[in-house]
Amino acid sequence: MIPKWRQLNVFEGEMVQRGDVISDGAETPHDILRLRGVRAVTEYIVNEVQDVYRLQGVKINDKHIEVIVRQMLRKAVITKAYDSEFLEGEQVEVARVKIVNRQREAEGKPPVEFERELLGITKASLATESFISAASFQETTRVLTEAAVAGKRDELRGLKENVIVGRLIPAGTGFAYQSKSSQNIA
Repeated sequence: MIPKWRQLNVFEGEMVQRGDVISDGAETPHDILRLRGVRAVTEYIVNEVQDVYRLQGVKINDKHIEVIVRQMLRKAVITKAYDSEFLEGEQVEVARVKIVNRQREAEGKPPVEFERELLGITKASLATESFISAASFQETTRVLTEAAVAGKRDELRGLKENVIVGRLIPAGTGFAYQSKSSQNIA
């Protein structure tokens, strides 16, 4: 539905493709994701952020912004769960859905259907698996209270949470050390 105050950029009889901009005004990243997909919304956000930095005379490699966008796009909403462990409407990690879909495909079952979700930076940071990492970003009291009430346990798999608790990070020499110590435990 196009509001009355918008100016149309196409004429009667003109051919348009899905995702084409047909009225004036800014595109929304959520619409770009829904209509044109992950790659298009990633390019859009990277270009928009780069435009802001370029106006200030700052040069940033695209990969740094892409890391942030990847975190913003790591969640999905289940649209068709079938007989899987998920519920329709549930928000889960895309990686987890892909693992389950590979298992379902091997069993000859239909894959779980999902739509990618674009989260804001704050929500993306708070929606991490690690409650220690989430608590270090914002809303510390709320995040820690919810984790305590739910009886959550943080496995300390990421860089941030390991730095917070003063352990070696699971990368570089720290990764080799952690791999060796976990083999000794097993």
